[in-house]
Amino acid sequence: MTTSLTEVSAADRHRIIADGFAEEVAAVQDWDAPTPVDGWVARDVVAHLIDWFASFLDAGGVQLPNAPSVADDPLAAWQARSAAIGELLDGPSSNSAFVHPMVGEHRLADAVDQFYTADVFMHTWDLAAAGGRTPDLDPVFAQRLLDGMTGIEELLRSSGQYGPAVPVDDDADPVARLVGFIGRDPAWRP
Repeated sequence: MTTSLTEVSAADRHRIIADGFAEEVAAVQDWDAPTPVDGWVARDVVAHLIDWFASFLDAGGVQLPNAPSVADDPLAAWQARSAAIGELLDGPSSNSAFVHPMVGEHRLADAVDQFYTADVFMHTWDLAAAGGRTPDLDPVFAQRLLDGMTGIEELLRSSGQYGPAVPVDDDADPVARLVGFIGRDPAWRP
């Protein structure tokens, strides 16, 4: 990666991260393979990203078209969902106010970027690990996410969305430190 994800627009960042996730979806050989997320198999990672954000946006009055079934075709479901998010980010509503009952008011593009694109980035590691792969994740963006999350660690952990941090070596790269922070063991293998 020649340009850091921190140097591009929210729309371009989503496009790059969604394309990277699509590569991992296309590489999956076993949709029932375990993942580093306790109790999830590979298909669950894709289903999570398809389902939760549609509900999140709906709570703020933004509706996405239904995606194809992850059970039937995870890649088609992912491609449809990422295309719909891309249309939001490229459209005129991207600069409009988005008000969510739990997270307050944000510019729509910022809400997508902060809450969804970052989640896709982190779950790219999970899906790749399930297949024994190592994704090419931007270490500068990983460090930015880690810096932002460290200040609200107690809130994140109390939400139930993140498990206990997994200790990593002090000299670990930013991606490994981020993975450990969100409760995954960077050395996890299927």
